[in-house]
Amino acid sequence: MSEYLKVEGYSNLVRDTKTNAIVNTDKTAYQMAKRRAADAQRQRDEIRNASREINNIKCEMHEIKSMLKTLLDKN
Repeated sequence: MSEYLKVEGYSNLVRDTKTNAIVNTDKTAYQMAKRRAADAQRQRDEIRNASREINNIKCEMHEIKSMLKTLLDKN
């Protein structure tokens, strides 16, 4: 008995007879999906890094503001 059975009406899909799972055999589509996932992860990382930088700048601005207030209060 074959390990995979073709899914009727779909040229790139087969059913694994052991697990009953549907498997896409289109390697190009798989590579494109992996590339999309990697790009999405890269974009999330860039957004996370930008948010961290913004928060650091906010903290620095708060420190500068506090120092200015201290200087003005002394005068």
